[in-house]
Amino acid sequence: MKYAFVIDQRKCIGCHACTVACKAEHDVPIGVYRTWVKYIERGEFPNSRRYFLVNRCNHCDDAPCVAICPTKALYKRADGIVDFDSSRCIGCKSCMQACPYDALYIDPYSHTAAKCNYCAHRVETGLEPACVVVCPEHAIIAGDMHNPDTEIAKIIAREPVRVRKPEQGTGPNVYYLGADEAAINPEAATQELPHMTMWSTMLRPHHENEDTFDPAKSLRATGEVEHGHTTVSTARRTALPVLQNGHKPPTINPLKPYQPAGMDPAQARIVYDTPKNKAPWGWMVSAYLGTKSLGAGAMIVAALALALYGMSGSISGVMNALLGIGAPIIGGLFVAITLVLLVADLKRPERALFLIIKANPTSWLVWGGYILGIFGLIEALWFGAGVFGLASLLRILLIPAVLFGAGAAGYTAFLFGQAEGRDFWQSPLLLPILLVQAVLAGSAALGVLAWIVGAGSTLTGLLTTVLLIALAVHVLLIFVEVFGAHSNSHVSTAAHYITGGPLRTIFRGLFLTVGSALPALLLVLALLLPAAQPVLLALAGLAALVGLFAYEHCFVVAGQAVSLS
Repeated sequence: MKYAFVIDQRKCIGCHACTVACKAEHDVPIGVYRTWVKYIERGEFPNSRRYFLVNRCNHCDDAPCVAICPTKALYKRADGIVDFDSSRCIGCKSCMQACPYDALYIDPYSHTAAKCNYCAHRVETGLEPACVVVCPEHAIIAGDMHNPDTEIAKIIAREPVRVRKPEQGTGPNVYYLGADEAAINPEAATQELPHMTMWSTMLRPHHENEDTFDPAKSLRATGEVEHGHTTVSTARRTALPVLQNGHKPPTINPLKPYQPAGMDPAQARIVYDTPKNKAPWGWMVSAYLGTKSLGAGAMIVAALALALYGMSGSISGVMNALLGIGAPIIGGLFVAITLVLLVADLKRPERALFLIIKANPTSWLVWGGYILGIFGLIEALWFGAGVFGLASLLRILLIPAVLFGAGAAGYTAFLFGQAEGRDFWQSPLLLPILLVQAVLAGSAALGVLAWIVGAGSTLTGLLTTVLLIALAVHVLLIFVEVFGAHSNSHVSTAAHYITGGPLRTIFRGLFLTVGSALPALLLVLALLLPAAQPVLLALAGLAALVGLFAYEHCFVVAGQAVSLS
């Protein structure tokens, strides 16, 4: 038995009955959706055509949301339904990143993830899903696709059905008939979506007026604002307020489809859609990447430095202060901050222990927690050995510190790799970038500390060289990542979002100029001017850390900039 949906978009009239029935059946809060309808238009009035697309969970054969969920809140049933147990959810939002179809959301009341579950409670009693029952055109067909006698099996066998994003390899089980390419592929239609909703005209005249014209504010008193969309009747079009700059909004023809300036009339465009999960992961995840690099890198660089200079004989007092005591303090502090950020970003932080007691072994979020925990113990032992002058114990810990430090720095590459909805994060360069970032952050932090404790020229010279090499390699890898050839349009769009889009100022200013070019110049000067080397190294380290956090922000934001549905 394998349940599936067929949605016949040739019959769909865009009435939203399925959306309403789903909300009523599952008590879905206003503003979020398990099933929703998107409108696409082609052409220019009067030679235009509107297309619809019903969106929902695809109940994939190889569901990436199930693999990444750290607490087994999402699971695949024997009948093919991907179901959800909200009592286990910690609200990490990783499932939202893993789903290529934008099917999951965070319930604003329970603060747990939710999605279409095929009305499993109805199916178990022999009833059809609510959306199937209510559809007036019989455009939604549900049933067992493995039973050749069912309607759905016959349709799939004889009709040219297609699925969304087959290239993702998830094996989706929502099949479409007659869906327009621009509707089924979100990147094929313009994303210039006006703020509007059903049976309404557009209120936002042009995007260049966004800073001065807020129709939501001006209409809030009239009660005509609907949860992130602004509605107004045609009769009130002429009553729109004057803009703050003194100009009236341009007249809007309610019969003419919205068309941004310069857009080709033949280009398909979205004219109605629901609010989207634009960026489930925010600044805490960006900061977590930076703090984790600091925590892991300080120990990696310290272990390598000890391996070079402290393997034989006694370890000097300054070397012990910097590498034996200072490094684990920096590492432990930033690993602790990393864990705090991870827990704080959960929608249900009080359930954080579920990562241990209800762990899903296929999730790299779980393995990352284990790695950070073991790494923290190594740092504690390292610190104790440094405090009590146990040079032999430090030497024993060198290899474990490097291995688990690399694991702490690099596991995120596998976690982001499980976020299959975000193609920009699937890069094979991510693991080497994370490892280089750890060395960069570690040498930068120890460089600042070396200046404070007055480390000798041997250590400052080593840290200067390591940081300069790490900076060069980091910039090279990032340039290949964002300026090189891209595997698909999703990756290309995300990369352009960094290099030429809204993030270009941060990328060019904070990352390239302040965080890369400036510290490289200071480090070259430090090698040429040994007397000024400690202070130049410290300044270069601080600037390099600014660049690191700036790029982490760009990486996380750009990866979520491309619409999934």
